Amino acid sequence: MKKNNSGKLKIIPLGGLEQIGMNITAFEYEDSIVVVDCGLSFPEDDMLGIDLVIPDITYLKDNYQKIKGFVITHGHEDHIGALPYVLREINVPIYATKLTIGLIENKLKEHNLLRTTKRKTIKHGQSINLGCFRIEFIKTNHSIADASALAIYSPAGIVVHTGDFKVDYTPVFGDAIDLQRFAEIGKKGVLALMCDSTNAERKGFTMSERTVGRTIDNLFAEHKNTRIIIATFASNVDRVQQIINSAYKYGRKVVVEGRSMVNVITTASELGYLNIPDKTLIDIDEMKNYPDEQTVLITTGSQGESMAALSRMASNIHKKVSIKPGDTIIFSSNPIPGNEKAVSRVINELSSMGADVIFQDVHVSGHACQEEIKLIYSLVKPQYAIPVHGEYRHLKAQAGLAEELGIPKENIFIMSCGDVMELNSESAAVTGKVHTGAILVDGLGVGDVGNIVLRDRQHLAEDGIMIVVLTLEKYSNQLLAGPDIVSRGFVYVRESEDLMGQAKSVVEDAIDSCLDRRISDWGKMKSVIKDSLGEFLWKRTKRRPMILPIIMEA
Repeated sequence: MKKNNSGKLKIIPLGGLEQIGMNITAFEYEDSIVVVDCGLSFPEDDMLGIDLVIPDITYLKDNYQKIKGFVITHGHEDHIGALPYVLREINVPIYATKLTIGLIENKLKEHNLLRTTKRKTIKHGQSINLGCFRIEFIKTNHSIADASALAIYSPAGIVVHTGDFKVDYTPVFGDAIDLQRFAEIGKKGVLALMCDSTNAERKGFTMSERTVGRTIDNLFAEHKNTRIIIATFASNVDRVQQIINSAYKYGRKVVVEGRSMVNVITTASELGYLNIPDKTLIDIDEMKNYPDEQTVLITTGSQGESMAALSRMASNIHKKVSIKPGDTIIFSSNPIPGNEKAVSRVINELSSMGADVIFQDVHVSGHACQEEIKLIYSLVKPQYAIPVHGEYRHLKAQAGLAEELGIPKENIFIMSCGDVMELNSESAAVTGKVHTGAILVDGLGVGDVGNIVLRDRQHLAEDGIMIVVLTLEKYSNQLLAGPDIVSRGFVYVRESEDLMGQAKSVVEDAIDSCLDRRISDWGKMKSVIKDSLGEFLWKRTKRRPMILPIIMEA
């Protein structure tokens, strides 16, 4: 591929910066666009009732003709979760490694998109040509198997995108990260490195996944006489493999519980990423046929999610499993920032049921710490550094590392979502901005709940609602019935009869004054009722419930 020095490559992150999740980045050169990853993020605490958050892809819709495909680095939700929603609007082929495609197909099946979506399985070391780009998949390690880094060859130069990665010299399954390939590409001259920043604040190296296996083995040896329940991330196939290995070694049967866990394990074992000895897995209904000390339950819910299997067990609403005194429960994960409260609540609930809860040192991260980040920089030797995948502080920490390694400050870019970075070997700069944002998914509705609806939900959640119903006679506007006041989430009516009585007379006065002044416009009437009732309630209770007047005519 010949270098074209006049042209510039555009890098446009549409999500995933200054946040964890919702990763999606467009690479554009003239009339070709390649999109790397297409993830979702989970709702913030103030997004009441929202199930998922997906990126706003207006920019991609506007440039639909140029898009050559989605290239996916690995199968985590924050990298593949938005695909079923985005593919409805942008139907282009998907390129990824075997397990990643397997997990994507599960999603497409659920959304009836399997028939209409082109997908191609790529092996590590393979390259694909998309428009004027060539994209090479490079083997890396992560907390899910089959993760890849990408070398993106464009006429303006090579960009290396690490995806989410760590350096694991002794992975549980498959090969170690292909450091040699990073070095070879570094020798060719790399324009920019986009490197995972999640653990950029942590010193040292991330421990190998194998160390967790040893810890789990020791725990099995120590707790030979109790039932063991282990909560971990569904997607961490290697972790599940190590739990199964220990269970087999100590003669225990394994039960898998939680929808996402069953999903991933089924896909992984069908594709050969999990090796489960015969007769080791049993169905949850068969658990009662074995004594406690011969079973181990692998479950979802390590983040304290209220509907996940472990949380349902903790609150005693799980249909098939109840926690007994003496159960050993192991959290094989760290709380994701923001989930600490939920996790500690579940730990407290489980402990109060008499279970022995273990949550120290049974986890290693899937992301590179400072020394591994430095190693990648030293091998790739990029001209420009663009930290990705992390909140602002993580990106900043990586920018600091890049500077220590000798990359000039003016060649390090901390980008925001929507920034358009244009670069070639002569220069790099953020030259513009495109529209980005978050689209909220609630149930089957995509994007129909926006800020106004959320604000109403917040209002209802904080102060409740009062509905005023009255009936007026047609033409003459005489008051025939009402006003009746219904209150929800504001005060308990039975104990506040005098307040409700006074509220009713305030509304009656407001209606009378409207009729005296011959106001027949219902909109005006409603706002008079709202204002006078609102003012009265604020004086009496210092609360502002939502007030909904309903006028009917007879």
